Amino acid sequence: MSSSKSKKLTNQEVTTQFNLKKNELQTIAQKIGELESEVEEHKAVIDTISPLNGDRKCFRLVGGVLVERTVKDVLPALQTNHDGIKRAIDQLVQSYKTKEEEFVAFQKEHSIITT
Repeated sequence: MSSSKSKKLTNQEVTTQFNLKKNELQTIAQKIGELESEVEEHKAVIDTISPLNGDRKCFRLVGGVLVERTVKDVLPALQTNHDGIKRAIDQLVQSYKTKEEEFVAFQKEHSIITT
């Protein structure tokens, strides 16, 4: 007699868990897409203002308020934000891969075939 690690799930429970896992993957993928768009915007701004004189004035949106700064003040903050967003994307991609592996294992365990 073999013992299983968990109780046998009903078809409805399998379907519910399948949909939850699928939705979780879609949510992570959507967030990755949003952050990739944001990192591209930061990169475009960085590339545009990098060659400018550091004392040149520019404007930055901070908490919904447009504030006047200089290029030398804004550029490091933009670069820090850009790098932070890239790190967040890397973490989300790693999380996605892990969740995807769990999802595939769940599908195999419950003999779920998708087309």
